[in-house]
Amino acid sequence: MHPKALLEETTELVRRVLLLDHPADAVVSRYFREHRNLGPRERATLAETAYAVLRRKRLYEFLARSGSGPQPRRLAILAFQAPRDFLKQALNEPEKAWLDACDAAGDADLLPAHHHNLPDWLADKLQAELGQPERDALAAALLDGAALDLRVNTLQAKRPEVQAELAKAAIQSEATPYSPWGLRLKGKPALQKLDAFTRGAIEVQDEGSQLLALLLDAHRGEMVADFCAGAGGKTLAIGATMRNTGRLYAFDVSAHRLAALKPRLARSGLSNVHPVAIAHERDERIKRLAGKMDRVLVDAPCTGLGTLRRNPDLKWRQSPKDVAELNAKQLAILSSAARLVKAGGRLVYATCSILQSENEDVAAAFGAAHPDFEPLNAAQLLTALKVEGAEALCAPDAEAAGVAPGSYLRLWPHRHHTDGFFAAVWQRRGG
Repeated sequence: MHPKALLEETTELVRRVLLLDHPADAVVSRYFREHRNLGPRERATLAETAYAVLRRKRLYEFLARSGSGPQPRRLAILAFQAPRDFLKQALNEPEKAWLDACDAAGDADLLPAHHHNLPDWLADKLQAELGQPERDALAAALLDGAALDLRVNTLQAKRPEVQAELAKAAIQSEATPYSPWGLRLKGKPALQKLDAFTRGAIEVQDEGSQLLALLLDAHRGEMVADFCAGAGGKTLAIGATMRNTGRLYAFDVSAHRLAALKPRLARSGLSNVHPVAIAHERDERIKRLAGKMDRVLVDAPCTGLGTLRRNPDLKWRQSPKDVAELNAKQLAILSSAARLVKAGGRLVYATCSILQSENEDVAAAFGAAHPDFEPLNAAQLLTALKVEGAEALCAPDAEAAGVAPGSYLRLWPHRHHTDGFFAAVWQRRGG
């Protein structure tokens, strides 16, 4: 495609994602369905440019002020994911001069916000919780794209075998440092046509998400619930740890999300998973199972701010009001799910958020209201599960929240190269 035509397409996609009325991945997917003439290279340039704008929106908006023409075009030019020589074939002389000046801008010309590229409310909140040096290190990590992690389905294969199979397909990988099931790929190869994928030997899943399933530690023959299952990534991992025995309920209020689990479930070879669409956390079907579950995972609805490497639009689509509303919902869901746990059973509360208000604060509120649940030390549990470096995955941030070191799983993109995740664990007294 000619550079001018490609820049025009990119500009239109940037304009659409910046409306922020739908998730960016949905906007990009819809655009590609509407423009089936675009080849793989063109699609890659469009998508990567749109995501680059979302990641560094504050910087590019600042630099765009000195240019001319429609703002989406200026932003697309600044973020364009192709060699500058190629891009300049699409520009007029004033645009070329303006772009050169922007590329030459130094740190002295920029404010802190142009480096961290976070909305003010989030930047201030993270600085208050972490301190500025740690906040800035986190913000820098969130500007990079995330690696592609796979979970090996241990019902069908072993990790070294899958790694060798991928190598034969010219796909380089390395074992994830913490999850015993994970492989981290070099680059972003297409996986859907690989035999390992079609037969269910691998699933795309961030290493941090795998660790949540590991922390639940579901065993053979148990009754287990994934309370907010969504499309079922953690459900599949849990089912494998149960060795396809017992009964695993996948609850969610969205039948549409649960429908996305069906093809993955078919590939996995699992027969112990029972997807159940519920109306709300107090659904009658939940009440009937009260006190019967050995393990319950509550992967609660959250801001998703731990996934900003993959979903940079989320930081622009959230507000302090949204966070406050989620906090009330998170505590309500956790409290309802806790009723399922039998005496001696385990409850895990998890989010993919980096905010203390969605994590430690919710765990503390639940603990205060439910003395029948004894908190367990996440670092000790992971150490017992032979996770190397488990202590480094659990606090020291928890110390600032007034709890013992290692109490909570706390994963950070800049420290652990995973998405941002949190987990708290309890055991119901009386078992």
